[in-house]
Amino acid sequence: MQTFSVSPEGEKFPLPTDEDYQKEFRRLQDLADRHRQMGQEIVVVLGMGFVGAVMAAVIADSTDDSGKPGKFVIGMQRPSTRSYWKIPLIQRGIAPMKAEDPEVEKIIHRCVVEKESLTASYTYQALTLADVVVVDVQCDYIKESLNNVSTGYVQMEDLEKALEITGELIPSNALVLIETTVPPGTTEQVAYPLVKKAFKKRGITSEPLLAHSYERVMPGKDYVSSIRNFWRVCSGVNSESRERVIKFLTEVLDTKNFPLTVLERPIESETAKIVENSFRASILAFLNEWSLFAERNGVDLVKVIQAIKVRPTHSNIIFPGPGIGGYCLPKDGGLAVWAYKHLLGFEDDLFKITPAAININDTRALHVPELARDALRNMGKYIAASKVTILGASYREDVGDTRYSGSEVIIRRLVEMGAEICVYDPYVDHWWEFEAQETYPTPGKSRGRFFRSQKKLSEMRMEPDLDTALADADVVIFAVRHKQFLNLPPADVVKAAGGPLAVIDCFGILDDEKIKEYFQLGCEVKGLGRGHINRLKKQYKR
Repeated sequence: MQTFSVSPEGEKFPLPTDEDYQKEFRRLQDLADRHRQMGQEIVVVLGMGFVGAVMAAVIADSTDDSGKPGKFVIGMQRPSTRSYWKIPLIQRGIAPMKAEDPEVEKIIHRCVVEKESLTASYTYQALTLADVVVVDVQCDYIKESLNNVSTGYVQMEDLEKALEITGELIPSNALVLIETTVPPGTTEQVAYPLVKKAFKKRGITSEPLLAHSYERVMPGKDYVSSIRNFWRVCSGVNSESRERVIKFLTEVLDTKNFPLTVLERPIESETAKIVENSFRASILAFLNEWSLFAERNGVDLVKVIQAIKVRPTHSNIIFPGPGIGGYCLPKDGGLAVWAYKHLLGFEDDLFKITPAAININDTRALHVPELARDALRNMGKYIAASKVTILGASYREDVGDTRYSGSEVIIRRLVEMGAEICVYDPYVDHWWEFEAQETYPTPGKSRGRFFRSQKKLSEMRMEPDLDTALADADVVIFAVRHKQFLNLPPADVVKAAGGPLAVIDCFGILDDEKIKEYFQLGCEVKGLGRGHINRLKKQYKR
């Protein structure tokens, strides 16, 4: 019985057979030989996910000072039923992810179809051909509680397996660059021993060449640029590794305008990524208590933040919204908390602020259903059996990335409370955290396990039309600051809903004039950090 991998668009691809593997490796050998004769290095990128696929294309698109291509790239993805479909799509020159940056599709098509400097494969034997291996294999932090990150653990198995196979297959002089965000200590205390042990079994006496350099990818309109035209931190396990990674990154990234920061040890580079993201997460968590303070004391936190941002030293302060999302900020601090005990061997509870910030950010979104409940009560209605329209599924404005979004937690709690849900997001076609919640992001590890009555959410689909999403709504929740939501006329929203409704502003989307207009239309309005709304309501009534 043939096993298939199904793409997000529903196209079925049969998984490769043993005979396919032999043919595939011969194809790669021929390509590698041809490009080596042209003076090019062979680069294998392990993992064709959000980072790996675009990083592979950026490397394949690079040229030397004379404009001559210097790299041929093999993007490798293991052939599981869940992700094999990426390989045939990339082979057609199609990006395996939806992106708001048009350059994502262009660069992959250009490198695969026009320049023929990028190919995709499913066989680990590609590693035998590599001069450089870039590791972009996912390293998740699995939370066993929504409000106690210290009970979680790092899912290292896939990364460890990839590194073990890498050590078994690569040429002894190949550089292995770990780009994945990993627990501090991973390159030296996990990757190095695995590759060194594999080398020893093969009779190789030379030292492995291992380096770490983390990405700073930003989904959105600058997706490709955030990889190619942005500052990088790098390090190596020894001087030769350090020199090799500097040379490689200089050849494929714009290090002239965005110079490299070279650190002595990989644990320093690994720590830099965790601290960088934990700092941002901690500031947002800090603002949560001030958001609640503002609500309870008639203060508009949006105006307070705008007043503070005038000061140059505080210009990057940001309104927290309904929690934080994306792949990095909600979990990266947990990697360090775990590594401190399980890799580095300390027993004391050193970390206090970092895990507290994660816990606060994970649960902040739970306050939004409370606001919706209270707004409906003021209108003489109940949340149970009410239709709630969520505007925004992604974790940040103007992108289609739903990973760890605050909107997911809002919906799961509202369903617990008996609400009917409808979701509209102009950037999201499929919300896999719901549609495939039994297996996504990892089998049995959906955030649905923290809530009751979640099974029916597997049937939820994105509503492609805004007016249809609003029709008959009792509540509308502005959950994300998408540009399409910033200037929606209140009269149009109420008309589409068929009458007055409860309006919840999670992100400072509504200015005072719009809030007043909603009150004039018979609506009830509440917002995160918007304590002045009751004052506006009293002014309207007077």
